[in-house]
Amino acid sequence: MADHNEEACRRVDVGISRVFELFGKRWTGPIVSVLMQRPVHFAELRRAIPGISERMLSDRLTELGAAGLVIREVDEGPPLRVAYRLTEAGAAMEPALKELGQWADTYLSPEARGGC
Repeated sequence: MADHNEEACRRVDVGISRVFELFGKRWTGPIVSVLMQRPVHFAELRRAIPGISERMLSDRLTELGAAGLVIREVDEGPPLRVAYRLTEAGAAMEPALKELGQWADTYLSPEARGGC
């Protein structure tokens, strides 16, 4: 029988902590949601997420890239264009994110979801 102490049971799961360190940041979820549909150029991505600044979008994309979830692809053009797409690891999040969306539709009031 495993040693079972109360303190160990109260600790937050390390995996859950790592997920929410990334997805708990504003804009990360909407960015990944847009990228789940298809690769998108930076300007398209910015237009798809009302209210996000270029700087914030760039910062979040950098974080997602460092986490191995997004790849930045440069089309030398002309004109030079940069597109972003999910990696295999990023795309593997789709079922979990869809489940969270369904949960929100069921259990969160429209006011809690921003009225949309």
